[in-house]
Amino acid sequence: MPVRRLNHAVLYVRDVARSVAFYTDTFGFKVDVEIPGRAAFLSAQETLNDHDLGLFSVGADAPAPPRGSVGLYHLAWEVGTLGELAEIGRKLTADNALVGATNHGVSKSLYAKDPDGIEFEVMWRVPREQWPTGEEKAQLRSLDLQAELDRWGADLKTGAAAGSAT
Repeated sequence: MPVRRLNHAVLYVRDVARSVAFYTDTFGFKVDVEIPGRAAFLSAQETLNDHDLGLFSVGADAPAPPRGSVGLYHLAWEVGTLGELAEIGRKLTADNALVGATNHGVSKSLYAKDPDGIEFEVMWRVPREQWPTGEEKAQLRSLDLQAELDRWGADLKTGAAAGSAT
């Protein structure tokens, strides 16, 4: 059987409470189960999953894997509108967590790091019929979020938010 989509992610973190605070404040996740100091399971709004993010504590002194080593590079969280992307971008900037922004053509993406330095992407998917093709598809550009808001508007729903297949 083919894989249909990612159901959830599980991260090792130094401090579960600190990570829960970050992910609930930044993404609006809700806590489904928390084992104080040890683990937590969180869900995104309107999810159909039992949980979308698991967090397990490995202790305050745990080292981060060196950048460029084998392992997960980042997770990508999809939002439904560019307005939501801009709102999360403001939160990430205020938290000094934002580390980059890229126009992938098929998506508009912000990159940030959580309190443990785990990198993640927050992205908005361009309507599929507007995706670039050929060489243009492989080009990465700097993201001008205001220009994209001017082009697409803040409330256009795409991807899973619009009911399309994921």
